[in-house]
Amino acid sequence: MARLRHIAIIVPDPEKAAKFFEQAFDMKRVGTARRGIHVSDGVINVALLKKETEEEPIGLYHFGMWVDDLDSAEKKVIAAGGTYLSGRPTSPKSFYEAKYRDTSGIVFDLTHTGWAGAAKDVVPKS
Repeated sequence: MARLRHIAIIVPDPEKAAKFFEQAFDMKRVGTARRGIHVSDGVINVALLKKETEEEPIGLYHFGMWVDDLDSAEKKVIAAGGTYLSGRPTSPKSFYEAKYRDTSGIVFDLTHTGWAGAAKDVVPKS
């Protein structure tokens, strides 16, 4: 089975986007590219890239972050310049998320209960 480990997002300002990912999600800068900055949580690499030529990316609707505590994560997102949009889990076993927008206008979810079929923590094979 293939494993998703990299996502590229077109943003107006890679530096501003990288700062948001660092402040809101505690992600680390792991590299630079010709047109952007790469950040990672140690498992997933996110490329925050400037638009080139007339490319019109189609496909990414939003992304989701699995957090330990929804309330404290929301405070970090707001402090980093993000905005709350809608939603909240409706029960302890709910897979419903809370939606936000980052400083580049990208929509993302926060959840403390996760998603069906996904694992929060990845343990490397030894």
